[in-house]
Amino acid sequence: MDWILASASPRRKELLRELIAEFDIIPAHGEEKDEGLREAALVQALSAQKAREVACLPQAKNKAVLGADTIVALDGETLGKPKDERDAARMLRALSGRSHEVYTGVCISLPTDTGGRKEYIAAAKTDVRFYALTEEQIAAYIKTGSPMDKAGAYGIQDGGLVESVNGSYSNVVGLPLELLEEMLRKIN
Repeated sequence: MDWILASASPRRKELLRELIAEFDIIPAHGEEKDEGLREAALVQALSAQKAREVACLPQAKNKAVLGADTIVALDGETLGKPKDERDAARMLRALSGRSHEVYTGVCISLPTDTGGRKEYIAAAKTDVRFYALTEEQIAAYIKTGSPMDKAGAYGIQDGGLVESVNGSYSNVVGLPLELLEEMLRKIN
């Protein structure tokens, strides 16, 4: 089966290559709607929204489409991608020295024999603890530009921020490979 990744994330692309050798990339561009859902339900809804957007395109007609969405949750607040550097600093200060959760929703949309589609949707959760960061460390990290396209304003792969991870490391990067492998096994 041919695959499409509904994301422009270089991190997701890299991770997906570990399980699926070849796939096309067609990023979903629709506005993400926060429907007041709890974290796991929210990322599942957003990943499905992305997969559906791309699955409707003519070039996706007979292909499997994978959508994913990641959020960081701290004290009941959802931390998406920062709006600007000030927002990134606010998020990093809030995460500093504390534990939080990272949720990623995954939706696989498959074509059916009748011309419709069947969806498989799931979510993963990982607990992450940050080191206590100084203002200088936060400013230096923001200066790299790395936080600006990441949920919670950080990339675990950037190093120096995360003290411990309880759960899937790849989930924190943006695509929970263990969950995706399990989903692919169920489909096949």
